[in-house]
Amino acid sequence: MHHLPHHPFSSRREFLTTSAAWLLATRLDLSAADSAGSAVEPIIDIHQHTGYTGRTDAQLLAHQRAMGVTQTILLPAGRAVALPSTHNGSSNGLAAQCGGNETVVAVARDHPKEFVFGANEVADFPEARAEIEKYLKRGAVIIGEQKFSVPCDSKYIEMLAGLAQEYGVPILQHFQHETYNLGFERFYKVLEKFPRVNFIGHAQTWWANIDKNHTDQKVLYPLTPVTPGGLTDRYLSDYPNMFGDLSAGSGLNSMIRDEDQAREFLARHQNKLLYGSDCTDTIGRGPGCQGAQTITTVRRLAPGKAIERKLLYENSKKLFRL
Repeated sequence: MHHLPHHPFSSRREFLTTSAAWLLATRLDLSAADSAGSAVEPIIDIHQHTGYTGRTDAQLLAHQRAMGVTQTILLPAGRAVALPSTHNGSSNGLAAQCGGNETVVAVARDHPKEFVFGANEVADFPEARAEIEKYLKRGAVIIGEQKFSVPCDSKYIEMLAGLAQEYGVPILQHFQHETYNLGFERFYKVLEKFPRVNFIGHAQTWWANIDKNHTDQKVLYPLTPVTPGGLTDRYLSDYPNMFGDLSAGSGLNSMIRDEDQAREFLARHQNKLLYGSDCTDTIGRGPGCQGAQTITTVRRLAPGKAIERKLLYENSKKLFRL
């Protein structure tokens, strides 16, 4: 079992820099592993963005193809507004220059075999419901990425859950302590109130809490060994309508911080976990591409080929009816 140095990273950039170095040290041949089988085995990426930190649509298309992804769900940002939920505008564009609803529709229209789109709006914006519903009627397959500073059990999230139930689509939520979707420990209330709505958990606080001993919620990328039974582990086990998005540095960290437990976790929740990249890279392969790292790590740690295919393809195909 290998572990990264035990240091409580607080920033995504710091974590990704160190994790890339660690993966190189373990001599993972990311390019070869990424290309092996990708031509014949489809991969669904449930988490990508247009305009991500300035990336062009052409770069996005090339990136997804280089990773071996055959179908991608594009998650739009809400509009640019100065509200407390967007930290007075500083979190507009999902805090990453991500494009809005029309941008994801345009890419999916131009490449219908490779991209589908979601619908999103700032949760507490007065016209949020009407805006999201407009794009659901146009074929959006998900609401999200919901990445706004509102309580995760607020009336705004309940409003979106009601809309998701009406249209039969999931909601993807970014849980980050004291920053987005606040009060993670109370999310069970929403899961119980809306049992017919599928929720997908994502980001730092979601993945940090696979560990029963994770008590300092300010540590967003913990590297200590994992004890099963954390809040995230229980949400996945106890609620049929709760799923997990393996994307971003947080999802990758959840696997490489304790590989023995990761294998057990992937086996235990093999029907509830979905591959996503949420990767800003423009190349789509190699140690600088976190999305490619995640694919390689899933292939390496999944306890058997059948589980690997569930995580990279089958679970998403079923959930989104793709």
